Amino acid sequence: MNVGKTSVAIVDDHEAVRLGFSAACAEKGVELMASAATVDELLESLGNRQCQVAVADLSLADGSLVAENIERLVAAGMAVLIYSIADKPNLMRAAVRAGATAIVPKSQSIESLFEAIALAAEGAIINNAETSATIDADKLFKDASLSAREQEVLSLYASGMSLKQVAFQLNIKPSSAKEHIDRVRVKYAKLGREAATKVDLFKRAVEDGIISGDLL
Repeated sequence: MNVGKTSVAIVDDHEAVRLGFSAACAEKGVELMASAATVDELLESLGNRQCQVAVADLSLADGSLVAENIERLVAAGMAVLIYSIADKPNLMRAAVRAGATAIVPKSQSIESLFEAIALAAEGAIINNAETSATIDADKLFKDASLSAREQEVLSLYASGMSLKQVAFQLNIKPSSAKEHIDRVRVKYAKLGREAATKVDLFKRAVEDGIISGDLL
């Protein structure tokens, strides 16, 4: 497949991955416009230049959320390919929901990655096994439909803050913070996704892509 004249950028916190990708781009005649460890750095490096495809890892060392990363890259006009070990279904689901074009496991050949890049640059739909499985799983996943404020309170509380700390951080009353968490617990319970403890809330938040991190 012809991938010439395609412009790409990569965001991955492993330097070896970025260097390897850079060498592959040079070999295949693909224009690598930016290479960075974070989305902030990538967008700053691109400036006002237009890039067709962004290749991004699921989890970055800066603790950023995959959904936010994908949304920012898509908003900058890029098709986004997730290039990852692909061992975290919750993050893969969050990435696809946020607008990622496809998921390409790092276990696949570099040829598979560049074929996906060429398709993404053309605006084609990529129906590989990993992407299709993630979409199918998402259809079966019971979304709690949390409000923006509920997600905000949950993200802080599940990450380790006390309700008082959450209230202070968001400039709300502790009683309001508790009410939000109580409503979150009720919504999850109605779906059969119990969240009675703080550990349960952490798990639900990770599953829904509200916070990043490994399940306990």
